[in-house]
Amino acid sequence: MSKHAVVSLSGGMDSSTLLLRALSEYDSVTALSFDYGQKHRVELERAQALVDYLASKGHNVTYKQIKLDGLVELLNSALVQGGDDVPEGHYEQDNMKETVVPNRNKMFASITQAVALSVANRTEDICDIALGIHAGDHAVYPDCRQEFRDADDAAFRVGNWDADRVGYFTPYLDTDKFGILQNGEILCAKLKIDFDEVYSRTNTSYKPFPSGNSDYKSASSVERIEAFIALGRKDPVQYEDETGEVDYEVAKKHVEKVLAEYV
Repeated sequence: MSKHAVVSLSGGMDSSTLLLRALSEYDSVTALSFDYGQKHRVELERAQALVDYLASKGHNVTYKQIKLDGLVELLNSALVQGGDDVPEGHYEQDNMKETVVPNRNKMFASITQAVALSVANRTEDICDIALGIHAGDHAVYPDCRQEFRDADDAAFRVGNWDADRVGYFTPYLDTDKFGILQNGEILCAKLKIDFDEVYSRTNTSYKPFPSGNSDYKSASSVERIEAFIALGRKDPVQYEDETGEVDYEVAKKHVEKVLAEYV
C-alpha cells in the first residue's frame, strides 16, 4: 500500500524541514500554503521557490497556495496586515502572545485534513497530514500542543466518513528548532540536496523588510538564529536592519546578546 502525505507548508524553517522529511518517508507528497493576510507573506514566495528547487533535483511535490480572502480585516493579531507592530525579544517573553493568530492552526489543519481525506478516498491508500509544530511553540501557541492535536483529530474523525484512512505526522512535536535543523542536515544529505540552497529558500522572520530580507530582532528570527548558532552553521538567508543589509555575524551577535540578557 502506498503512503501519501499532505504537508502544511508555511515557507518557514520548520515546515520546510518537514517537507524534506515527508519526501524521505512517503510515496507522494502534497504541500499546501495559506495566504491569510500575514505581514510576512514573503514566506509564500519562499515556499514556491523551495518546491521549484526540489523539483529541479528530482523531488516532485504537488503544491497549492490557498487564499483565505477577507480574513485580514477580521483577525486580531500583530502578524496580520493592519495589526500592531510585531514585538521584539525572546520567544518565551509574555508579549509574544501578541503574535498569536486566533485559531490559525485549526483553520490550516481543517483544510489539510479535507485534502488528505480526498487523497485517501481517491487512491484508497493511507494519507497523513503533516504539521511542523514543535516544542518551542508550546508556551506561546496553544494550538501547537498535543492536547489540541488530539482534540482536533477526534473532531475530524467524528465529522467524516472513512476518517480512519487519515493519520497525523508530527515528528517535531517534542523537538526544538535546533533539533529540527539537525534533522534538516541529515535529510539534505539523504535527498542529495544542498543545505544552504534549501534554507536560503525559507523565511522565519515575522518582520521582513520590503526587500524580502529578514529582520534579526523579532522573536521568530531570534529563535532561528539561536538554532543556527547551536548547529555551528551560518544562516544562508540575508539579514537586514534600518541601516540596510547586514552580515550574518551582526545578526548573530545581536541574538547572542539577547540570549545572555534573557538567561
